[in-house]
Amino acid sequence: MRPPVEIVVAENAGFCFGVKRALEVVARAAKDCAGTVYTLGPLIHNPQEIARMEEQGVRPVDNLDDVKEGPVVLSAHGVDPEVESKASAAGLAVIDATCPFVQRAHEHVRTLAEAGYTVVILGDPGHREVTGLAARVGGGAEIVTSAEEARELPFREKCGLVVQTTQRPGTLRDVAAALTARCRELRIFNTICEATIKRQESARRLAERVDVMIVVGGRNSANTARLSEICAATGTPTHHIETAEELTARWLQGARRVGVTAGASTPRWVIDRVVARLGELAGQAAQS
Repeated sequence: MRPPVEIVVAENAGFCFGVKRALEVVARAAKDCAGTVYTLGPLIHNPQEIARMEEQGVRPVDNLDDVKEGPVVLSAHGVDPEVESKASAAGLAVIDATCPFVQRAHEHVRTLAEAGYTVVILGDPGHREVTGLAARVGGGAEIVTSAEEARELPFREKCGLVVQTTQRPGTLRDVAAALTARCRELRIFNTICEATIKRQESARRLAERVDVMIVVGGRNSANTARLSEICAATGTPTHHIETAEELTARWLQGARRVGVTAGASTPRWVIDRVVARLGELAGQAAQS
């Protein structure tokens, strides 16, 4: 009989402060509202938690035109300020669930633009947080994902760098270094949230001391994808899943230790199901 497989969950895994706050805001709204509570887009990037909220009368919509009445909750990622204005003009009650750390990035973007700086955003193009940041300067911001892209920017007198809250610190350092050659004056606001840094570091440390790494979270979650990249970079076989049903016994072959981490939008109940299923698969492997 094989020795038992140890399953270790990262010290920092799952919901961050901003996600917890957004869910609490929606839960209060659903409790106080007799009808449907709408969220503009998915509140967070986790399909399983979104499905659970729908059962409680919380419905995501992609367009404000789909909402005739009832409160509209702005997602934790923030939105274009014009969208908020449109909702208010339509007479809809607006509940802002934007993460405070994202709101801080909004303020930095606005400050830089008003001071005449070209705003450069390090982030994933098309991500709602990045779109919301760029919208605060009328869409005139430069969006880059790497130092290579930063080096391609035209030369400017003054540049201000703001970062999507879930980016990697190393990427920020590389982009900042690249921008020093593309402007005479550079201001940098490190808007990566502390929870992101802690989650990334604990995932990396765990990946370095296990045989297999399981990263749990929505496939539409940028921060979960980044965790998967960080774990894989250690050389440990890494698998990004959304649910326990995706696990396979083949991944555990020869493993003595399995690590688990999860993105900022992954609820504890999803993590617990993954851990329980890993235990079942490990038990089956031990008996084979």
